[in-house]
Amino acid sequence: MTDRCAWTGLAVLALPTLLLSLDMSVLYLALPAMSADLDLGPTEQLWAMDVYGFMIAGFLVTMGTLGDRIGRRRLLLVGGAAFAVASVVAAFADSAATLIAARAVLGVAGATLMPSTLALISSMFPDPRARATAISIWMSCFMGGMTVGPLAGGLLLEAFWWGAAFLLGVPVMVVLLIAGPLLLPEARDEVAGRLDLASVALSLATVLPVVYALKEFATAGPHAAGLVALGVGLVVGVVFVRRQLRLDDPLLDLRLFRRRAVAGALGLNLAGGVVMAGTFLLATQWFQLVAGLSVLEAGLVLAPLQLAMIVATLAAPRFAGRFRPAHVIAGGLLLGALGLTVLTGLAADSSPWLLVGAFLLTSMGVAAPAALGTDLVVGSVPPEKAGSAGALSETSGEMGIALGVATLGSLAAVVYRSTLTLPGTTSTPTADAARQSIEGAARTGDPGVLAAAQTAFTTGLATTAGVGATVFAVLAVVAVRVLRAVPPIASTERETVRDDEPVAA
Repeated sequence: MTDRCAWTGLAVLALPTLLLSLDMSVLYLALPAMSADLDLGPTEQLWAMDVYGFMIAGFLVTMGTLGDRIGRRRLLLVGGAAFAVASVVAAFADSAATLIAARAVLGVAGATLMPSTLALISSMFPDPRARATAISIWMSCFMGGMTVGPLAGGLLLEAFWWGAAFLLGVPVMVVLLIAGPLLLPEARDEVAGRLDLASVALSLATVLPVVYALKEFATAGPHAAGLVALGVGLVVGVVFVRRQLRLDDPLLDLRLFRRRAVAGALGLNLAGGVVMAGTFLLATQWFQLVAGLSVLEAGLVLAPLQLAMIVATLAAPRFAGRFRPAHVIAGGLLLGALGLTVLTGLAADSSPWLLVGAFLLTSMGVAAPAALGTDLVVGSVPPEKAGSAGALSETSGEMGIALGVATLGSLAAVVYRSTLTLPGTTSTPTADAARQSIEGAARTGDPGVLAAAQTAFTTGLATTAGVGATVFAVLAVVAVRVLRAVPPIASTERETVRDDEPVAA
């Protein structure tokens, strides 16, 4: 296809990407009104929000492989149509059951969009440098949705009812369904075998319990149900891996992990997602619960961080055209480590701009590894495996976010409880509420208790930032070690790695 057609097609692919990132941020704002109108209890609220992420995480691998078999454009259009219909159903839901079911369908449909768009970008831009730029633009659209989501959502929900948050997706998908067949090429694996349904079931039975367990650990700490779910997921995961190794046409081709670029980039994306998800969650809470900013003010303060990530994402291919991606990724990780190191000096009475400045460095630093890592995963596999590779990239990101919230969130909670020093006159009920969380301390209305909680929470944030800085520094070394053979992306040469070559040669 011509360059003009390819870049116009990229604009079409950017639409569902922008929508998916905007969707979650808007729905968080709509939750209070939605809960009141549909009389959602706490459990129903959690399912209404979380089932979407569960379905995306669970179906990414299946949908990536399915797109390789039936055609990425076809799967993208089917997913877009399903997303539009489910959005209308959710918008006019009159019960919790209908809303949760519609959200589940939205998650399954959403799982078709991300790997399909990445795979189509790979086939539309065979030139390595153009592909890297296209993926950077694609990622920038995702970040842009996160930036404008809270602001657009606030304005939208002030003028309309909560269902309008779901209807945002309908015109976007209509444009996709009209323009997609005209501007997007079809691409598939012409020699792929049938889809192994047993592998699909095993994949879901692996990912869903693990994601559920991580979310439970993040909200309630380690407990029996979460540990059982984690154990079930890991055991089924072993069965899934053994089955894939035996099949001639596996759902997930594990030989992809033998490629240094794929295995290294996936590992870096996973670990980087852990650090960023955990620390970013704590930072957003700090702005509101310690600095005292409103939701809108916090959104405005966080907007420059997203803009910095967009700029760094777009600049990453240029740097990787002059230097090896391993060095660019390592440099970004070290910049991120520097920002997190600055954050270790945060105090409860610090200016919010100290946190903004530190996270500005961290956000810019992590953007290059994210953009180049995705490009390495998609660009280092045969074209017929692009859908599977895109699904792996997205799955590593989803797992990194869930793992980061669970692990670093739990670490911050432990530090909070161990360093919380309440005034001696604090009553037992007030003390119990404060020890649960900083939100509990705020609800007590006791200024002394809240001040103590703010100090302990800040200590937890600074501690996790120190852990994150250490992880980023180690990852920088790993990046140079594992990805050193990958040439600059301006070159047309490809990394040639035999399937039986070890990951860290």
